[in-house]
Amino acid sequence: MSNAGHDVIEVIHTKRDGGELSDSQIDWVIAAYTDGRVADEQMAALNMAILLRGMNRREIAHWTAAMIASGERMSFDALSRPTADKHSTGGVGDKITLPLAPLVAACGVAVPQLSGRGLGHTGGTLDKLEAIPGWRASISNEEMFAQLESVGAVICAAGAGLAPADKKLYALRDVTGTVESIPLIASSIMSKKIAEGTGALVLDVKVGSGAFMKNLDDARELARTMVDLGLDAGVHTVALLTDMATPLGLTAGNALEVAESVEVLAGGGPADVVELTVALAREMLLGAGVRDLDPADVLASGRAMDAWNAMIAAQGGDPSAALPVAREQHVVTAPSSGVLTRLDALSVGLAAWRLGAGRERKEDPVQLGAGVVWHARPGDPVRAGEPLFTLHTDTPERFDRALAALEGGWDVAPEGTSYEPSPLILDRIS
Repeated sequence: MSNAGHDVIEVIHTKRDGGELSDSQIDWVIAAYTDGRVADEQMAALNMAILLRGMNRREIAHWTAAMIASGERMSFDALSRPTADKHSTGGVGDKITLPLAPLVAACGVAVPQLSGRGLGHTGGTLDKLEAIPGWRASISNEEMFAQLESVGAVICAAGAGLAPADKKLYALRDVTGTVESIPLIASSIMSKKIAEGTGALVLDVKVGSGAFMKNLDDARELARTMVDLGLDAGVHTVALLTDMATPLGLTAGNALEVAESVEVLAGGGPADVVELTVALAREMLLGAGVRDLDPADVLASGRAMDAWNAMIAAQGGDPSAALPVAREQHVVTAPSSGVLTRLDALSVGLAAWRLGAGRERKEDPVQLGAGVVWHARPGDPVRAGEPLFTLHTDTPERFDRALAALEGGWDVAPEGTSYEPSPLILDRIS
C-alpha cells in the first residue's frame, strides 16, 4: 500500500488526531484513491476525519490542486474573447444559468458552462435543457470550442476527463454522510471549475431553507473558502450570497423553468429572476474585463434571445418547438383572501421532486413536464378560491405526497398586512 513513504492508515491517523496533512500526503492519497490503490472504506474514513477535524487554507488549496491534477485541464486561451463562468450551489427554481449564459455571450464574453444533473430537490441545468426537443448535453471538446467561438455560450455535460478524483469522491461522500464538510464541498466545486480553465468565475452561494447552506455564517465560510481557492489558482473569483428561503421565479420543474427563462430573455419574466440574472452577468463581465456594457440594456435589446436561439440550435435543439406538458394537473386554491407572506423554498422543491421533476438516485429518469407553478410570490395579494399553486405530473398518484410537502410551507396573512421583502442579494465576497 505504501508509495513515496506514505500509507493510507498513517494519513487517516494524522487527520483523525487533528493534525495537518502534508502536501505529499495529499498528493499521494488523491492519486492512489483515483487509481484504486486506496479503497472506498479507507477514503470514507479520511473524509469523516476531514468533516470532523477540518482543513486549513493550505490543505484545502493543495487538496483541490491534487484533484485537478487527477485529470485534464482545459484552456480557452485560443478563443478570440475572454471567458467567464458561473456556479450556483443549487436551489429551488434556480434556472438562472439558462438566461445568464446567452446574456453574457451577447455582451462579448464566452461562457463555457459545464453543468450537472439534479439530485434531490435541487434541479439540474442539463435536465432542464433536455426538455427542449433535440437538445443534447454531451458534445466533444472540439464542438465546444467551435460553439464558444461562433455563438459565445455552451451549456453541456462535463467530460469524464475533468477532475476524475472528484467524481469518485462525490459519489462516496453522498453515501457516507460526509457531504456537509466545507473543505470537501469547496474543493469539489472548485477543482472542476479551475480544471475547466475559465478566466473569471462568479459563485452564487445560496442561503436558506431551499439551499444546502441554511444559515448565513456557513454560507459565508463556504463562499470565502471558494473565493480563496479561485484566487490562489489565478482565477478572478467573486461570490454573491443570495436568498433561497423563497424559491426563485414562479416555477420549479424542467420544462416549466425553460419556459420561464425564455420569458426573461424576451424582456419579461419574474422580477427576482431578472434581478439575479443581471447581477451575476455584471459580475461575470467585470471579471472578464468588460466594463462598458450594462447587461440590463442588452437583455432589453433582444440580443440575448438571439444568442439563446443560436446556443440551443448548435446543440441540436429546436428553440421554437413546443415544450413537454405534464398529462395531469392539480390546482391548490387560496383558503382566504389576503397577502402571501411566506413561501418556503424547501417545501416547493420537495413537492416538485415528488411530482417527478427530480431523482432520488443518479440513474433515475426525470419527468420533463413535472413540477410546481406558484401564482403569487411573498408580498403579492391573493384572493380566496383563486389558484395559489398548480401541480404538474404524468403520474397522478404522486399528487398526495406533493401536497403533503407543500403543507405548512406557505402563509397567507389578512388583507392590509404589511410585508417587508428580504433582499435577494445578501452579500458579496471577493
